[in-house]
Amino acid sequence: QVQLVESGGGLVQPGGSLRLSCAASGSIFRFYVMNWYRQAPEKERELVATITSGGTTTYVESVKGRFTISRDNAKKTVYLQMNNLKPEDTAVYYCRAGYYEYSYWGQGTQVTVSS
Repeated sequence: QVQLVESGGGLVQPGGSLRLSCAASGSIFRFYVMNWYRQAPEKERELVATITSGGTTTYVESVKGRFTISRDNAKKTVYLQMNNLKPEDTAVYYCRAGYYEYSYWGQGTQVTVSS
């Protein structure tokens, strides 16, 4: 069983920045595909960013150039650096770990972008 704990959410003004962290348990973190998802009120959960075990990254079009996903295998942690935040980025952000048929989710962290 893998446990994921997100942190770093909060309230920020438009144009501001936040860095989300997701700390994982387990001994094979380096093999996981790690994702960040988000879910806004009354909307479906959306895949925001992915980083593979080899470090390849992909992003949803709406965050390209503003968000950066990274991982520190020694710390078993994945990050999402979010810059130039917009009100439409407001959502609960979830971390997910994938390994073959296994999928694990964190509890989510709220990000609110508002003036």
